[in-house]
Amino acid sequence: MTALKIYNTLARDKQTFVPMKPGQVRIYVCGMTVYDYCHLGHARVMVVFDMVQRWLRELGLDVTYVRNITDIDDKIIKRAVENGESISQLTQRFIEAMHEDAAALGVQKPDHEPRATQYVPQMLSMIEKLERHGFAYKATDGDVNYSVRDFPNYGKLSGKSLDDLRAGERVELNTGKRDPLDFVLWKASKESEPDEVKWDSPWGKGRPGWHIECSAMGCELLGEQFDIHGGGEDLQFPHHENEIAQSEGANQHHFVNYWMHNGFIRVADEKMSKSLGNFFTIRDVLKMYDPEVVRFFILRAHYRSPLNYSNVHLDDAKHALTRLYTALKDVTPDGLALDWEEAHAVRFAEAMNDDFNTPVAVSVLFDLANEVNRTKSTVLARQLNKLAGVIALLQRIPQDFLHAGPAINQDGCSEAEIAEQIDARVAAKKAKNFAEADRIRAELLTKGIILEDKAGGLTEWRRA
Repeated sequence: MTALKIYNTLARDKQTFVPMKPGQVRIYVCGMTVYDYCHLGHARVMVVFDMVQRWLRELGLDVTYVRNITDIDDKIIKRAVENGESISQLTQRFIEAMHEDAAALGVQKPDHEPRATQYVPQMLSMIEKLERHGFAYKATDGDVNYSVRDFPNYGKLSGKSLDDLRAGERVELNTGKRDPLDFVLWKASKESEPDEVKWDSPWGKGRPGWHIECSAMGCELLGEQFDIHGGGEDLQFPHHENEIAQSEGANQHHFVNYWMHNGFIRVADEKMSKSLGNFFTIRDVLKMYDPEVVRFFILRAHYRSPLNYSNVHLDDAKHALTRLYTALKDVTPDGLALDWEEAHAVRFAEAMNDDFNTPVAVSVLFDLANEVNRTKSTVLARQLNKLAGVIALLQRIPQDFLHAGPAINQDGCSEAEIAEQIDARVAAKKAKNFAEADRIRAELLTKGIILEDKAGGLTEWRRA
């Protein structure tokens, strides 16, 4: 296979991936803040980096994959107080919902899924290091802040200079910051906050700032230096920029070798987000579409490209995935290994090694499906099944997918009604009333139901 290349945000270029330890790769991805149900933007993060870690393992690398959970945050506290429930009750409910959504989308569990509240001692230790090295100070309001101007090359990830940031800074009231660019490491407790979010520290009772959480958890679980750090494009600045400043300031050496960022999901040319109110939760979308359709919708776009959400695009993804499953409908899976020397597999691997280029990899699957349809080769069909399985597609019994969908489709045609119509058509054919048989087929076709006559008088159906 060709060498894996990854677009490194820090270098602003594709670079050949060289693990820090031969044969091993350590990857950290910023996960969800659990105060509400996950939306499709979160689905993209989960699916993209699930694909990444699957391919790294397919390359034979020993992968340690960490995706954290932020279970302490201003939004979490506000929502819990509004609901009249404890922080832990709120976060546990949405963590369970997140796990359900991830499982539905075929996302494997990470090797470690640390919760921020479980790593407060490590955060305190890192803040103490920063204070010793002159990067942290206690402000007059009781917060402990990071002194941005004391860290050389701040902005190297995002490309933002201190002068640019200074020009866009806003005056903050009631703050003890020495400089508006500084960010909080430790927040002093407020009397109005629940005791559940108050920890003892050398600077008084308080709770960690958001940015310090990932630095502490990443270094604790993967070491002070590791291979890949990922997350959504919106985290590049300030979150990941601040992680670099914290981790390198505390440990006095380089932090991460490759930074990966997936693009936004957009609705009407705006980023999908809860703050804009234009988001669709994963579970609401799954009421309308099969989970594998949603996974396919995400993977058929390059992870760094913006992805436009609409029912039209999801309908198109459903039809495209149906074409792939249709090529497999007469094939029984077997235990044989994937043949990486086969021409389509070679092209698939080349695409995946080119910065995880799933659009090209998916196009290879369609080329292979066309060959299967043309040659009726069970060998190629099984190759298609196994190649798609590398990115967790086409692993169901084809008929289960082809018949999947809501009990009643948008044309009001239930599965029971379809079966009844097929029986009527079979009876019409036996009576040599072929005009009636053709009428039934045409009527079902107008409702998006395609009939396929098989040997022995059997009729199969699928949704268009």
